[in-house]
Amino acid sequence: MNHLREQLWMQCQKMVEHRLATAQQAMDAAQQSANQEEKSSAGDKYETGRAMAQLERDKAATQVEENKKMLIVLSQIKHSTIAERVTLGSVVVTDRNKFYVSIGAGKLEIGGESYIAISTQSPIGQLLLHKCAGEFFSFNNQKQTIISVS
Repeated sequence: MNHLREQLWMQCQKMVEHRLATAQQAMDAAQQSANQEEKSSAGDKYETGRAMAQLERDKAATQVEENKKMLIVLSQIKHSTIAERVTLGSVVVTDRNKFYVSIGAGKLEIGGESYIAISTQSPIGQLLLHKCAGEFFSFNNQKQTIISVS
């Protein structure tokens, strides 16, 4: 099961690194655009262009920071630790879904099986935390029973 957790972790890591690189490129491009905006005789047009470029840069900077935070969460996951109760890094199998408790990365595919990467801060992550096999929880009016935690 450690191998499965490592594969899920690696998919999350690659996804976040890709998002981080994309956001960094967007931030750099927006900054470069703002810097190249030349003052024209129409001063308002210049100011509007710079303001729009700055907004794009700020948006990309926010994405960079969010992805850096996700990398920090991923760095805290211990692959060798298997707990009886759901914790960061757990793979949780319910009668309806399979979850990887890590970051909010959505659907991951490993060996033809689908897992949903969820954050401990998400509503479903909060419901799962500290539960063990045999316990249940309700999410969106659907009851799910935890079959295994690894």
